[in-house]
Amino acid sequence: MLHLRLIVPSDRTDEVLRLLDTTVGTAHVVVMAGAARDPQGDVVMCDVAREAGDGLLARLRALDLDKTGSIAIENIDLSLSARAKRAEDEAPGEGADAVLWESLTDATHEESTLSVTYLAFLTLATMIAACGVVLDNAILIVGAMAVGPEFGPLAGFCTALVQRAPRLAWRSMLALLVGFAVAMAVTVGFSLFMDAVGLFDHEALKATRPNTNFIYRPDWFSFVVAVLAGVAGVLSLTSAKSGALVGVAISVTTVPAAANAAVALGYQEYVQAWHSMEQLLLNLAGIIIAGTLTLAAQKVLWARHGTGPAAR
Repeated sequence: MLHLRLIVPSDRTDEVLRLLDTTVGTAHVVVMAGAARDPQGDVVMCDVAREAGDGLLARLRALDLDKTGSIAIENIDLSLSARAKRAEDEAPGEGADAVLWESLTDATHEESTLSVTYLAFLTLATMIAACGVVLDNAILIVGAMAVGPEFGPLAGFCTALVQRAPRLAWRSMLALLVGFAVAMAVTVGFSLFMDAVGLFDHEALKATRPNTNFIYRPDWFSFVVAVLAGVAGVLSLTSAKSGALVGVAISVTTVPAAANAAVALGYQEYVQAWHSMEQLLLNLAGIIIAGTLTLAAQKVLWARHGTGPAAR
């Protein structure tokens, strides 16, 4: 269930209440007349089944409530109510399958912002992976994958393509391109420093490296895994089950490939750097293609549920 808190201009309250009363999947409607001060109006609260949430939110925005008042949504972890159970049963589909497009767009907008924190995490992840590359240490590679925040902009770009949001697409692509460029540039400097103090070794990079040589050897399996991870990542973001994102992060060779390319560039190993960049681009392409197609399929399939208002 989702909890909605609305600030409604007093002259629109009756209209909003009629909408809530005729929307399948709503329960526990509360009206606090004149309670809102900024902006002034009435506070209207209700619970709604997740699978009916996106349709209701779209119709509230059609009333310009996001401009004249306020719409706030929270997840309800526990609701002990027979009426809530009945509302979930009445709403079409399953809550875990429902997509809240407004929530997804807002979340990916935040995750795809080119911020200092984003750059810091991506750069630190790339430097950790650089250590894993030189030491041929798979544990460090996995750790770097988990630290890397690059799936946020990737998901944002997929969402932008499906929702036709050019500004979000631009923000996401900017975060990806600038983020990886900065992370790799810093990692080149980091590698040269580590070499100067005797902690990195050129011969270690050229060694067989049985645990990490897959990073600069892209193949069709790299693309297949990226596609599967892209599907899993998008499903994790759009559903009520978000625990799969960590698994997605450590399934694709994005940060390690960028790190291997950076270390190879520092040692002027241009062939290995190029192959690492191929691995990076192959993984990014697989995630974007799979993520976009998954979101498009969800949009088409969920539209068939017809979550519009209906008389009880």
